[in-house]
Parts: sequence; C-alpha cells; structure tokens
Amino acid sequence: MTTHLAENRPDAETLKAFENDLNNIREETMAKVGEKDAKYIRKLIRIQRSSDMLGRVALVLGFFNPLFWIAGIVLLALSKILDNMEIGHNIMHGQYDWMNDPHINSRKFDWDIWGDGGSWKRYHNHEHHTYTNIIGKDRDYGYGLLRLSDDIAWRPKNRFQFITYFLLSSFFQFGIAYHEVAGERIFAGKRKEKSSLPISREALKHSFFAKIKKQAFKEYIFFPLLAALISWPMFFAVLAGNLIAEFIRNWWTSSVIFCGHFTEDAHTFDEKECENETRGQWYYRQILGSSNFEGSRNFHILTGHLSCQIEHHLYPDVPAHHYVDMAKQVREVCAKYDIPYNTGSFVQQYWTVIKRVAKYSWPTEEEQKVAVS
Repeated sequence: MTTHLAENRPDAETLKAFENDLNNIREETMAKVGEKDAKYIRKLIRIQRSSDMLGRVALVLGFFNPLFWIAGIVLLALSKILDNMEIGHNIMHGQYDWMNDPHINSRKFDWDIWGDGGSWKRYHNHEHHTYTNIIGKDRDYGYGLLRLSDDIAWRPKNRFQFITYFLLSSFFQFGIAYHEVAGERIFAGKRKEKSSLPISREALKHSFFAKIKKQAFKEYIFFPLLAALISWPMFFAVLAGNLIAEFIRNWWTSSVIFCGHFTEDAHTFDEKECENETRGQWYYRQILGSSNFEGSRNFHILTGHLSCQIEHHLYPDVPAHHYVDMAKQVREVCAKYDIPYNTGSFVQQYWTVIKRVAKYSWPTEEEQKVAVS
C-alpha cells in the first residue's frame, strides 16, 4: 500500500519527540557495545568456519554412509547461512568497525556468495537504507523483477511472477550479484545519464565476473575434484551436496529478506513526499516500510537478526544481536505515539508475502480496461 505521508504522519512536534526517543534507544545501546560484542562475533565466525570444514568432510564421508552426506549438506548450509546473514551482512554494514580488527571490518570483509561485497555495499548500504520502499528510488523494491505495488504499472509478464519469485529465490545469490552491480545498466546499456556509480562500468563487470568465477571454482570444481581423489563418483556427490546447500541458503535468505520488506502491510512511498525529510520523518517511514517476525534466539541468529528488520532499518550500524532487546523498546515508543509496528510469526509474515506476490500479479480494474481497449 502507498502511504501519503503528508496526510497520515504525525505533526512535526510529535515526530521530534518520536525522533528523540528513538535516538535515546540507540545511544543507550551503543553505550553497552564493547568486548562482549567482539567475543560474540568472533565466536560466530569460529562456529561458521567449523561448520564449513565439518560439512565438507562429512560430504566426502558420505561415500561410506549416506547419513554423512546428508549431515554434510546441513552443516554446509548452516555455514553459508551464518556467513551471509549474521556475519557478512552485519560486518559489511560497519557494525564491528569499532573493533579495529584487520579481518572483521566493512572495508575488507567479503562474504561466501556470488555477489561482490564492494558492489553490494555501494548500492545496498546507500540506496536501499536511505530510500527504503520509495518507488523509483529504492532498487531493492521487488529487485526489478517483481511487481509488489500498484504504484508500478502492470505488464503481461507479471502474470507469471510466481515463477519469477521461485527462480529468484532458488538462485538468489546470482540475483543479488546481478542486482547490486546494477546489471541492467552495465550489461544492457540502460545506465542513467547522470549515474551515481562511483566506479567504471568495466570495473563493475570485472568484479562481477571475478567473484562468480572464484565461487564457482571453489564449489563446483575444487572441492569436488578433491573428493574425486578418493573415488571419481564422489566428484558428483560432493558437487550435488554443494549445490543443495546453496539452494537451502538461497531460499532461506530470500524468505527472510522478503518477510522483512514485502509483507502485506509493508508500505511504499512517493518520491516527492520524501524530499527534505527530518530524521523523525525518516524514522517514521522506515517503520512503516518494514516488518518483523518472531522466534527464539537461535532463530534470530540464523536470520542475521533481520527478523528485526524494523530495528535494522532504524539502526543499520548497531551490532545486530542487540536488535531483539531494542525491538521491545521501539515497539513501546511506537505504541506511545500510535504508530503501527508490523510484527508476527515467520509463517504469518511469509503467508502475507505470498498473498502480496499473488495480488500484484494481476492488473487493477483500470489497467484491465486499458488493456482491453
């Protein structure tokens, strides 16, 4: 749904008080950030690396017992999910730059996924987090593939967007890689005249292909060939295990992201109405355009704490494992100012995503009349 901000948002005085309350939550949380957080992220990295190594060994041991092969897939998928969500995504947002660790910082860290970290940071950290859900400004809205609002004109191809959604979720790491280098601009010649790209088209292409080659070699050639040294059929068993682990990671990542951005009650916004926003107005828009979902502490970790998408959009540089506690405070502030706070179970939120994809697969009555005429 499109929110007409001028009609619906609170007055300036209320928004200023709202802004101050949310700023206080951030300041109180950042005052607690320290060694405990450093130990937390280092522990997660150790768990992720251990899962990766054990998973790859278990895939090879699957030659002797299929249960090892299944365990290897689960461990490898866990490793990739932790790397992408709780570790990579949050480190590249600068949440741990204060540690001054040469390996755990947003400048050097890159994740175990086809998408180049540098390209992702240039677009996601700036465009999406600044212009969240603003039609025409937020390129992450529907990833240029899905119609998820009647602000976007219906096209015949949208009838089949459930297929598009299935393919995007299955190959999400490629979708992210292509999307975050603005692939349609650098490959299809659709680059804007006044592009904000701080890097040449050739450099973007190089980073795009270099990262994909690196990942494809590692997963589809190097590790399968190592297994083939034991037995040639193991090449295919390890290759299949690696692919399945990636599909699991892709679907999980896609589902988490869609449940945080594209639920039935997530709002979209008009570009002109969002010009010259105050901080309070920006906070208000972030909350209306985001959705949370609930679960256990381990569940939150597996989502990269993007289960607290509202808090992530409000405080993208705060270490994410604080979001669960911050969510309780943010929800109280929203109740105080009578501002909607969209949360529910993962199943509930995912169901509304499915309904949204279905709803906008078809034209409005007016669009149907135009199509017929």
